[in-house]
Amino acid sequence: MTIAEADLPAVSEASHAVVREAKAAGVWIFGGGLLSQQASIVASDGSVSAGPYPETKAVIGGFSIIEVSSRDEALQWAAKLAASCRCAQEVREIMYNPES
Repeated sequence: MTIAEADLPAVSEASHAVVREAKAAGVWIFGGGLLSQQASIVASDGSVSAGPYPETKAVIGGFSIIEVSSRDEALQWAAKLAASCRCAQEVREIMYNPES
């Protein structure tokens, strides 16, 4: 789904409102929008190549890192973000690393 340019300010404000809500709830860790879809792959030998190229028309517009107590809670926050930005959300669990 493409968002009309005229709707972008409203979508931005709605998304920021959810971020403010997540911060107030104490679950927000970090997030941001992606500047472009261009990616680079750096191999273990240091060589750089373009890619990866998704096989679908879906794009990644940004990401949000939250810390919640359950997958259900993560899905609830994803639903709020999906409604606010008018786009589907992909939910993944990140492994905790005490050295990070």
